[in-house]
Amino acid sequence: MGQALSAAAKVRRRVSPRPWVGAVVIPAGQPDHAGFEGATDGRTGSHAEVVALNAAGDAAKGSTLYVTLEPCSHHGLTPPCADAVINAGVARVVIALADPDPKVAGQGIERLRAAGIDVEVGCRADDVARQLAAYLHHRSTGRPFVVLKLASTLDGRTAAPDGTSQWITGDEARLDAHRLRADSDAILVGAGTVRSDNPSLTVRLPDGERGVDDTEPIRVVLGAATAEAALQPCLEVSGDLGTILDDLGRRGVLQLMIEGGATVARAFHQAGLVDRYVLYVAPAFFGGDDALGLFSGPGAPTIGQLWRGRIVDVARVGDDLRLEIEA
Repeated sequence: MGQALSAAAKVRRRVSPRPWVGAVVIPAGQPDHAGFEGATDGRTGSHAEVVALNAAGDAAKGSTLYVTLEPCSHHGLTPPCADAVINAGVARVVIALADPDPKVAGQGIERLRAAGIDVEVGCRADDVARQLAAYLHHRSTGRPFVVLKLASTLDGRTAAPDGTSQWITGDEARLDAHRLRADSDAILVGAGTVRSDNPSLTVRLPDGERGVDDTEPIRVVLGAATAEAALQPCLEVSGDLGTILDDLGRRGVLQLMIEGGATVARAFHQAGLVDRYVLYVAPAFFGGDDALGLFSGPGAPTIGQLWRGRIVDVARVGDDLRLEIEA
């Protein structure tokens, strides 16, 4: 399953809004075999199971198939993967997670078991759930998985009193933030950020980190942007934030990255619409109370109303720290 996870990670930026799935076929009687590997083939090609089965050929008969997500059981862009597994003569299937998509939702597992295949579900489920968090959230709620990206000094400040903010973090942290952009289907900023910073919101990564099939995330502005704005063409939205998320979900946005500014960050935070906070912290202090904070506007009025989450990951990125926080 670890190999299947690695295979899936390699294709994420080239397959969304399809799920990034990995699969490995281990031939019968060969537990030490390196395995025939497969992953979701682009936005219209074969699913991971079929890629792995094709690579295995006759060795698939009597084999064990490891796959990160339940094989589908319906006709979509491709025929049902469950049928391909059955027809290949696979003896055992190890699945990390059932697929919450209503078109699948356990039906693939049932079809495999009805065909006499030994099916195990739950292998490394937590790891796969984290890898597929955006897809699982979208299929369960119809909305994008919302990632709020923030950068601050150690004393929680994001800009100087005169408004200058470039650059708080170092080169490595900024490159890591571009990887986060590349993993997202859309990036949202407020109209104020467009006016003050005029960001392009493009993904800038070293050669080789992005494949030829990768596309730029949709640029979304909460409010209006001028025709000359660097992020044009963009999608301009307004109104209820939940309704905006519903619309983005219908557009196939699995992960939405929010980059600011402080007013937009507070709006999504206060509405309880952030699924993961990614905070880059620089080893720096403004050293006073007049610099700008992470959020703009009133916060919790009492300690009893303090928002509390849990830190799910901590990593050093150059001289900075990257913290991931979830509710």
